[in-house]
Amino acid sequence: QVQLVESGGGLVQPGGSLRLSCTASGSIFSINFMGWHRQAPGKQRELVAGIPSGGRTNYADSVKGRFTISRDNAKNTVYLQMNSLKPEDTAVYYCNAVVDLRPYWGQGTQVTVSS
Repeated sequence: QVQLVESGGGLVQPGGSLRLSCTASGSIFSINFMGWHRQAPGKQRELVAGIPSGGRTNYADSVKGRFTISRDNAKNTVYLQMNSLKPEDTAVYYCNAVVDLRPYWGQGTQVTVSS
């Protein structure tokens, strides 16, 4: 079994920054993919950013140039640096990982952008 533990959410003013972290633990042979999704009230969950093993990062158009995803393979951890935050970035952010070809999800962390 694999667990994903997220941290770093919170309340920030428009234009501010936050960094989310997600660490995978448990029975892990290979992490194929790590990424972040988000779900705002009344909306579908959407991919924000992803970083596959050995592949190129990808971002939702709405966050390009503002968010940066990175990964520390030694720590089985993925980060999401979020800059120039906007009120429309408010959502629950979920970490997602594909471990040994199986998908796993974190419990979610709330990000609220408001003055």
